[in-house]
Amino acid sequence: MSSPPARPRLATHLMFGVLAAVAVAGFAWLGRWQWHRAAEKRAIAAAFQAGMSAPVQPLEGRSTESLPRYAHVAARGAYDGERQFLLDNLSRDGRAGYEVLTPLRLDDGRWLLVNRGWLPLSGGGRQQLPAIRLGQAALDTRTVAGRLDDLPVTGLSAGRAPPTTDAQWPKLTSFPHAAELGVALGARVETRQLLLDANEPDGYRRDWQPSSAGFGPERHLSYAVQWWSLAALVVVVYVYMTVRSVRG
Repeated sequence: MSSPPARPRLATHLMFGVLAAVAVAGFAWLGRWQWHRAAEKRAIAAAFQAGMSAPVQPLEGRSTESLPRYAHVAARGAYDGERQFLLDNLSRDGRAGYEVLTPLRLDDGRWLLVNRGWLPLSGGGRQQLPAIRLGQAALDTRTVAGRLDDLPVTGLSAGRAPPTTDAQWPKLTSFPHAAELGVALGARVETRQLLLDANEPDGYRRDWQPSSAGFGPERHLSYAVQWWSLAALVVVVYVYMTVRSVRG
């Protein structure tokens, strides 16, 4: 039998070469992206640890955005116990529950959202909201301390649910934006929440963790190695097939 013409063989070789180059570039890019994600997660963890050991500083007239994430601050104001939010779809130890977000009206008139911690669903599930009302003594002007953090986010838009606009309180919401909470309150709120310190009164479970805790940098590094390994495998296979074709 005669061998295939040189031109079709060359075209096939070029086609596989292009496909291999695209695959290698794609796998390499994905590995680099995972590598950078690992670096971001390490920075988040470092900022969280720095916030734990840093001395408490008064928030005063500064905006929460002007301070580092996880900065340890003290804010003076009065809770609005009648208008609170329940952040849904947040679990602990495999149990479903809510984080309680309580507006604090600062002495200068601004509003700061204080996360008073997590509590599990009640026996009635989501049909029966937990009792989170504050006593009269807790509504007096006070100074509360905690660490500044971004509101929880989700990568799926389907998981978001802004608070309702009706008159019912507390309002159930999932991964809201600060502006949406402000609309519900009828006031502009600070973009970051305050994670209430564990030794502060009127709180729930407060074993705060950095946002990187659920998907740490080690997993990103592992994925980076996997993508780069795939890129290397494509190169090895392409070289092998090329050498075999030349020899054939």
